[in-house]
Amino acid sequence: MSQITRIDTNARMSQVVIVNGIAHLAGQVGAEGGTVTEQTTEILEKIDALLAKAGTDNKRLITAQIWCANMAEDFEEMNAVWDAWVPDGFAPARWTGEAVLATPGYRVEIVVTAAV
Repeated sequence: MSQITRIDTNARMSQVVIVNGIAHLAGQVGAEGGTVTEQTTEILEKIDALLAKAGTDNKRLITAQIWCANMAEDFEEMNAVWDAWVPDGFAPARWTGEAVLATPGYRVEIVVTAAV
């Protein structure tokens, strides 16, 4: 039986669940109302902190799932921040889509997995 480790858990969810050497992060959002650049920057800072708690970092990303509230308006701006954050040669498998996010003030949500 695999050991499961949960980090920053509450009644609804865990921010990180580690199983079989893979850290699965919950979706991360930035402060409501910020620009796409501000939200993406904040999200990636949160992801860095959660990866550190799990004992890993952004050089060990496996997958990334990115949701934009409006692909036509937000995709390029989000990518500029993302591209600066991902270390050269360490890009994960990634998919990006458009979605209605939890509140209208959210423009970007990012979910990642990483090897521990």
